[in-house]
Amino acid sequence: MSSLTFTHTVTERFLRYVTIDTQSDPESPRSPSTEKQKDLGRVLVAELKAIGVADAHLDDYGYVYATIPANTDKKVPVICFCSHMDTSPDVTGKDVKPQIVKNYRGGDITLPGDPSQVIRFAEHPALKNQIGNDIITTDGTTLLGADNKAGVAEIMDAADFFINNPDVKHGTIKILFTPDEEIGRGVDNVDIKKLGADFGYTMDGESAGSVEDETFSADGATIVINGVSAHPGYAKGKMEHAIKIAAAIIERLPKDGCSPETTSGKQGFLHPIGIEGALEQATLSFIVRDFTEEGLKEKEALLEGIVKDVMKDYPRSTYTFEVKEQYRNMKQVIDRHPHILEYAIEAIRRAGLRPMRTAIRGGTDGSRLSFMGLPCPNIFAGEHAFHSRLEWVSRQDMEKAVQTIVHLAMIWEEKAGH
Repeated sequence: MSSLTFTHTVTERFLRYVTIDTQSDPESPRSPSTEKQKDLGRVLVAELKAIGVADAHLDDYGYVYATIPANTDKKVPVICFCSHMDTSPDVTGKDVKPQIVKNYRGGDITLPGDPSQVIRFAEHPALKNQIGNDIITTDGTTLLGADNKAGVAEIMDAADFFINNPDVKHGTIKILFTPDEEIGRGVDNVDIKKLGADFGYTMDGESAGSVEDETFSADGATIVINGVSAHPGYAKGKMEHAIKIAAAIIERLPKDGCSPETTSGKQGFLHPIGIEGALEQATLSFIVRDFTEEGLKEKEALLEGIVKDVMKDYPRSTYTFEVKEQYRNMKQVIDRHPHILEYAIEAIRRAGLRPMRTAIRGGTDGSRLSFMGLPCPNIFAGEHAFHSRLEWVSRQDMEKAVQTIVHLAMIWEEKAGH
């Protein structure tokens, strides 16, 4: 357990940050996709400078960079802590009105702004571990933004701690806040050289104590169907309708597996995310997810097999099938540096929690950062039910995340040679 004395600012910071609308926009070609993400970036830079982090700045792409200098003579690897500032496009993040349910006693939590929105105890098993804690929710009309403003507030509180406790030894610490993570562009314009870190940690996980060193590997698949057009009044034996061909492909997808709604754990899936078209041409868009490259290839082969089978019934129509790599399982990189994970597990223990090593059924900024040369597992931020109006986080879990960051920086310093 920790013998350090913490005077936490994380909850007060979090409550301020969530009121700033930072929703990203997948339809926007700009970077950042929405200028309003910079509103939070400017606040964070001002706060970092106010506590004495002199080089904090916001760049044109909406990234916040900052450095807490080393206060040790040891040669310590440079560690980066990273969180994203944007919130999901799935649910509005405008006019967030957070509430605190103090000393939670169990049971359902009805949200006051829309009483039809209820965080049900039976449907949120993580609530069992929150008895006696202070739970922050929305009023039910928006998401909360704990994904990932909890992580942002935790890193900010840890920065405040380091500046105000110079006797706590640590190496150089880099801070990175990113835009557009929720739309898959979180590290598109990050300057790894400028960042200058050796290893990193994203603070973007769920339950207290969890650390994630494994993500999905991800591809996108696009199928373009070229049908045969004819006047509908004289189409018999001539027309081959591209939309109907596309519908037939969707209909042949596995019913009892290989989809998000039928898989869990280490199972991957094929997931149609878009269909558009007309008689002559239709386009199907899929995301393909698995924890292994082999699993991805199997699912892509399955999908193309379905397409070929359907096309037999439409001999004059043609198709193209294109697969694009999106990201890869960060475990491939992190396994080469096992101490990154070992130190995180030890830090979680020192914060008084039981470490849980889990895999993410998704990706993080850390997935891509790992392949860009910054091995970067994911540590819990305490967020739950993200991308929904039922999103919640507890004050105590956020405070434990801050303590984990502090212990982690201390462990890197302890383990370093002179």
